[in-house]
Amino acid sequence: MIEAFQNIFRIPDLRKRVIFTFLLLAVYRVGAQIPTPGIDALALQEFFKQYASGVLGFVNLFSGGALARCTIFALGIMPYITASIIFQLLGVVWPYIEKLQKEGGAEGRKKIIQYTRYLTILICVVQAAGISVWLKSLVAPGTGHRIVPNPNLWYHISVVIILTAGSVFVMWLGEQITARGIGNGISLMIFAGIVVGLVPAIVKTFKKWSEGDLNLFVIVILMAFMLAVVAFIVYFERAQRKIPIQYAKRMVGRRMVGGTAVYFPLKLNPGGVMPIIFAVSLLAVPQTILQLPVLSKFEWARTLASYFGYGSLTYLAMYAVMIVLFTYFYISIVFNPDDMADNLKKYGGFIPGIRPGKSTSDFLYRPLNRLLFAGSLYLIVVALLPVMLISGLPLQHIWGIGPSIENFLKTVHFDWILRGFSLDFYFGGTSLLIVVGVAMDTLQQIEM
Repeated sequence: MIEAFQNIFRIPDLRKRVIFTFLLLAVYRVGAQIPTPGIDALALQEFFKQYASGVLGFVNLFSGGALARCTIFALGIMPYITASIIFQLLGVVWPYIEKLQKEGGAEGRKKIIQYTRYLTILICVVQAAGISVWLKSLVAPGTGHRIVPNPNLWYHISVVIILTAGSVFVMWLGEQITARGIGNGISLMIFAGIVVGLVPAIVKTFKKWSEGDLNLFVIVILMAFMLAVVAFIVYFERAQRKIPIQYAKRMVGRRMVGGTAVYFPLKLNPGGVMPIIFAVSLLAVPQTILQLPVLSKFEWARTLASYFGYGSLTYLAMYAVMIVLFTYFYISIVFNPDDMADNLKKYGGFIPGIRPGKSTSDFLYRPLNRLLFAGSLYLIVVALLPVMLISGLPLQHIWGIGPSIENFLKTVHFDWILRGFSLDFYFGGTSLLIVVGVAMDTLQQIEM
């Protein structure tokens, strides 16, 4: 890592790329501070303080705090990520997109990127319109001030135009960083938003300590816990199963090629943070619907909403199950052992001791399924960390054995597991997973 940093100052081209990346990230952070006209930013922040630990907090995390202030970059990069995911899914069910992905080459990739941009604009318009209507109905808690003082037609039009243009500009910044800078631009912008949010979160934690709400022992344990989580994430993100591949010798023109042995790495967590994003997005749908004014007046809707509430036992159980399902689902889209077996056969490659073709794909499925199961359990642990730190794990509500668990944890002075620490969302395992993963990938590209 030290050598990678030294190379930044030694190699002129690398130094230019790094400076270019930092300049564009600075532009992104400046834009994340410019408020959208017609919205009371202070009243909106008061509203977000109540929901910072829920799904809104998760979405706000990916916008770098821009959503809580409704700045011109409030939509962030999420519409572009959503559009990219949709086209990955379409590649499975739509033959035209599948053909572009597999056989289109550079021209096919260019078309898919263009289609993704168009879909991003459409998603931005829909989301910006939804946000403008949603903000119009909000009232700041305590003060009773409306978030939108003058909700006229021009307010709706301006919010849609400004938020859409802001998100498209963020998409362009990400593409420029990827093409002319260092690392993946989209990931780095999410990384920058999380890192910026860590500073006020740390300040707030120490403020709680100075006011007596947290004792020094808890802070020391928390810091040690975070270091352990970082080490845990690094270990599992690096973990992989190496599949040996041998290429047979063959004549290409007048040259003999092949005869080499390589390793194909199967990562323990090939999907990264995507399964968590899928799971949270899907769980947000019933939460949003059940909180609509039309339904919230009914008792059954309020009861059902409590089951889907952030931190409830039902929510955590569904969260864990969805992470497992989406881990398998996402990898089935981005990696197909059958295609890999066909490509190996086409180019004269084979796994020693395994026949080419179907036997190779069957062999790949076995370690892949085992790795995905272990990787999904790892993601569940990482995803539940923010819940435990914010509101605790409601184990006392487990039918039949809940009271016994609660009494046992109180006896051993571990009842903090049930109530949490009421800490900021930024201390969550998901944000650490993103920060550590992006930092590792960026350093790897610098070393290359």
